[in-house]
Amino acid sequence: MTNILVPATKPVVLVVDDVSANRELLEGYLYDLGYEVRHAADGQEALEQINTNEPDLVLADIDMPRMDGLTLCARVKADPLGRLIPIVLITASHDRAIRLKGLAAGADDFLTKPFDAKELLIRTQVLLRDRALNKRLDAAESVILALARAVEARDGYTIQHAERVAQSAREIGRAYGLAGEDLDALYKGGMLHDVGKITVPEAVLLKRGPLDEGELAAMQSHSAEGERICAPLRSTAHYLPIMRHHHERIDGRGYPDRLAGSDIPLGARVVAIADAWDAMVSDRPYRPGISREEAIRRLREGRGAQWDAMFVDLFLQLLDQGLAERMRPSI
Repeated sequence: MTNILVPATKPVVLVVDDVSANRELLEGYLYDLGYEVRHAADGQEALEQINTNEPDLVLADIDMPRMDGLTLCARVKADPLGRLIPIVLITASHDRAIRLKGLAAGADDFLTKPFDAKELLIRTQVLLRDRALNKRLDAAESVILALARAVEARDGYTIQHAERVAQSAREIGRAYGLAGEDLDALYKGGMLHDVGKITVPEAVLLKRGPLDEGELAAMQSHSAEGERICAPLRSTAHYLPIMRHHHERIDGRGYPDRLAGSDIPLGARVVAIADAWDAMVSDRPYRPGISREEAIRRLREGRGAQWDAMFVDLFLQLLDQGLAERMRPSI
């Protein structure tokens, strides 16, 4: 019988080099440091291994056939699922231009041949410590996303509402000119915008008639409650303004803080439109969904008062280009 609650696991290091002697030399060092070592003979083979079974650290030579280390690094870092894997580029050169190319590709560090065992130890320990932290943050974020889906599961009327809001918000952001992490923030903020409804009593959430004053206050508390739930998690910091402020209005008559105009965070202004649209065209406990034409009319009517006029215009353009139809597979 064991008294250990969490079994120890060895960090997995992928060594990528077309010269087998170099791979074996690194494996000897790394094995002595207590790591599990895997091999790849070039960048293409490494990419296949990373996609199949993600390592905790990649040590990649720069000069290799088929796919060199710089290309491998750029490919991994461009993938949202792989961008947090630390990559150390190995080179025999002290050429500044090569290192600048490596930094541009997203490399986390460099090792120069011949290897120094002490330097290898310190650099790998630092990067693996960061990797472990990032994995914990990812796990915490996954729990919150699961909680967002649990909120929807309480209400059969809003199944996949958050997913559609997230996708629509991301497309509005793309049309506005955002990219990369900004689009990811819009998507995740859209997914989490209603997570605070987990605190709203089911009798209020599913009520078929109008809400009284107390019930309305309980329902409106969800935006601030969502922020409160997620605030301790550093990985959700970029989404908190969306969660708190997606029910603010451009004219200052929204909640919870009665912000107005550009004082409302950009992400919240975008998600507000995606949220309103999906709420209008979907069935709810207290009313059936309205027609596309009526929802468009209401968006235009609220343009510049309830919602940001520029983002309303972008969203209407996206509707003309078939955005709503592209959302249907998620319903």
